[in-house]
Amino acid sequence: MVKMTDLNVIDRPNWCPGCGNFGILIALKGAIVELNIEPENVAMISGIGCSGKVPHWIRTYGLHGIHGRALPVATAVKLSNNGLTVFTVGGDGDGYGIGMCHFIHTMRRNIDMTYIVHNNMIYGLTTGQTSPTSEKGVRTKSTPSGVIEVPVNPIALAISAGATFVARSFGGDVKHLQKTIVAAVKHRGLSFVDVFQPCVSFNNVNTYDWYKQRVYDLQAAGHDTTDKIKAFTKSQEWGEHIPIGIFYEVLSPTYEDELPQIKDTPLVKQLIDNIDISGLMDDFT
Repeated sequence: MVKMTDLNVIDRPNWCPGCGNFGILIALKGAIVELNIEPENVAMISGIGCSGKVPHWIRTYGLHGIHGRALPVATAVKLSNNGLTVFTVGGDGDGYGIGMCHFIHTMRRNIDMTYIVHNNMIYGLTTGQTSPTSEKGVRTKSTPSGVIEVPVNPIALAISAGATFVARSFGGDVKHLQKTIVAAVKHRGLSFVDVFQPCVSFNNVNTYDWYKQRVYDLQAAGHDTTDKIKAFTKSQEWGEHIPIGIFYEVLSPTYEDELPQIKDTPLVKQLIDNIDISGLMDDFT
């Protein structure tokens, strides 16, 4: 990987004015500063979509991957250097559509990294088609008569798949989002944060005002984050009252804990001079 700042890339975000991605980027930067993590100890892996540009505009190591494949790339990064703080960022189409298989298996493996999904309930980069989280009945350019499918519930999926930290926040509340990201990084294991990210250009239903009238903080309401059944019940709330905050958190052995090869020293720091692969090479000659 190379530092994105070493490349000839756009030096400032070019998202649409008012895009919810700005709030997420600010909160993400604020969380890294609050956690006092040096930029060279952070890896930011992204998929395709408007959110995929995040590694271009944050001074850490970064990799902009292909559609739906950010999580397996991030997994490889973490297992190669488990000393890094690894973030994966992607959109609802990237993570809950083409990347759904990777989403489920990453949840159950409990790899110690943080996955942040920019959930705008629309395909913003391709100018407004329905996404896996678009609400039933919503009209888009790909569903002019209205969406007939029931939307994906990422919170319920993550809990049922075995994630050990499941949360949701809102791009219009930067303080809450930063606090949530900080808690996610401090959690030892897979941390999943679904973020309501208003798309001001193509989603005129789920707007900033729409969310502000509906969201409420689970922690302020006294929610028990250790109760899996209550967390799942809260994941079903939608409509006039929509919960944000930490739904579920539990400690469990991480994937890395089961790998003695990296228990003491990350792979990238291990000496390989004494490894003889001549026998392996002979098999291919």
